[in-house]
Amino acid sequence: MTAAPPRTILRAASLFDGETHRPASAGPTDVVVEGGRIVAVEPASAETRADVEVAFLMPGLVEAHAHIFLDGAELDFAVRTDYLKADAETMVATARANVARTAAAGVTLVRDAGDRYGINDRIRGELAADPAAPLRLRSPGLGVKRPKRYGGFMARDIGEGVDPSATIEAMVEEADDVKVILTGIIDFEAGGVKGAPQFSAAELATIVEVTRRAGKRTFAHCSGLDGLEVAVEAGIDSIEHGFFMTRAILEVMAEKGIAWVPTFSPVHFQWARPELAGWSATTIDNLRRILDGHLEHVGLADRLGVNLVAGSDAGSPGVPHGTGLVDEIFHFLDAGLSMTAALTSATSRPRRLWACEGGRIAPGEPAELVAFDASPFDVPAALRGAVTRIAR
Repeated sequence: MTAAPPRTILRAASLFDGETHRPASAGPTDVVVEGGRIVAVEPASAETRADVEVAFLMPGLVEAHAHIFLDGAELDFAVRTDYLKADAETMVATARANVARTAAAGVTLVRDAGDRYGINDRIRGELAADPAAPLRLRSPGLGVKRPKRYGGFMARDIGEGVDPSATIEAMVEEADDVKVILTGIIDFEAGGVKGAPQFSAAELATIVEVTRRAGKRTFAHCSGLDGLEVAVEAGIDSIEHGFFMTRAILEVMAEKGIAWVPTFSPVHFQWARPELAGWSATTIDNLRRILDGHLEHVGLADRLGVNLVAGSDAGSPGVPHGTGLVDEIFHFLDAGLSMTAALTSATSRPRRLWACEGGRIAPGEPAELVAFDASPFDVPAALRGAVTRIAR
């Protein structure tokens, strides 16, 4: 990203400030940036000359769930399996390409969701060391799981019956967040989740407590009622995926402030391209039923006040980095969220939940901004169009 001059006046015909929309009918807005920070946001004046004029301005997007070392555009399952045997430099090259793709979609912050190869930590370090880097990466390093259970490509094992405290205490020294593999994956043919939860509510509560003592947050791979009940009882900070949700679970999430990252995109891809996996008509029906239930519950979550956060699970088959996050925003719209709510879930809310700067166009905030050729409030497809990265 090109550094901004010491003082820049950005004039936006309309904008979304991370919480509210200022339409073009309200008149243009000047956003004054000095030294990489916003110092003023005010109605444009005919007496002031703008340095840059844009149609629509908003905070940089946040991708809340991605695997930066995996190429979601690769659809050959044999190639994907062989890739996990690749050397580190091959994986780093893939991750760097994914960073570029993500940035091109207007994303300026990514939370990685775990990899056993250490690529996420390496890329985090490279980006942090580069003042001109287009985005920043949060990394959990490896997550945690039980032996011989799902999650080997992104998590380390904690033995059955072993107190997780020591492992978590060691992890939080380097991890930005702690990832827990709580349940298995969805069996699309059976239309349910494989296996019982990997941790009990008491064990998960210990993980949450140790992580919070270090001032950090937890997020859990979790779907199915059994796992969801464990997650909310333990007070996890964020539920990832969360398929087979219920109203009762959502009410507890709203009460406890537990976030939800629904990740429609991987399941939607399985439904949209069933021929790649050879799914039967019954399985395709299961996929549609799962997606329809997810749409219903995400809409309900919005109405109940659950902290919805947009994350695409980029790197999964059919979920490319960057464009996958934009697809996820459209899934939120399909669930009945307003454009304001959908964009909040991908700008200010994740940054607030993670205690990160930015996500708002307001004095004192970092100038981490992107512009589009039209307002998505008027033309939603503008989010899929050209992105201009204004300043950082």
